[in-house]
Amino acid sequence: MRANAFDREQDRLFLADQQQARRDVARRHAKLAQAFLGKAVARLQGLDPRELSPSELLRYFQVAAEIERRAAGEEPAGAVGHDKAEGPDLESLSDEDRRSRMDLLRRELERRLEEGGQ
Repeated sequence: MRANAFDREQDRLFLADQQQARRDVARRHAKLAQAFLGKAVARLQGLDPRELSPSELLRYFQVAAEIERRAAGEEPAGAVGHDKAEGPDLESLSDEDRRSRMDLLRRELERRLEEGGQ
C-alpha cells in the first residue's frame, strides 16, 4: 500500500510539473507573438511602400495574430465548424508528440510567411 501511495504521489508530482511546463511554454509563446505583433505595428508606422507592400505587412500581422490566439488557447481565425473535441487531447500527448506538433506549427508559420512575401 505504501509503495502504491508513493507511486501515485510521484505520478501526481510529475503531472503537476508537466502542467506547469505547458503554462510556461504558453506564456513564452504569447510573449513572442506579442513582440512580433509589436514589430509589425512598428513597421507599419514607418512603412515605406517601396520596401514592403501593405499586403505583405498585413500577412505578417495576420500570422502573428493567429499565433497569439493559439497561444491563448483560442481557435484559429476563420475556423468554421471546428469542434475542439475533434482536436488532439494535448495533455495526453507525449513530450515528443508535443515537440513534433510545435515543429509542424513552426514549419507552417514559415510557409505562410514565405507565401505572403511572394
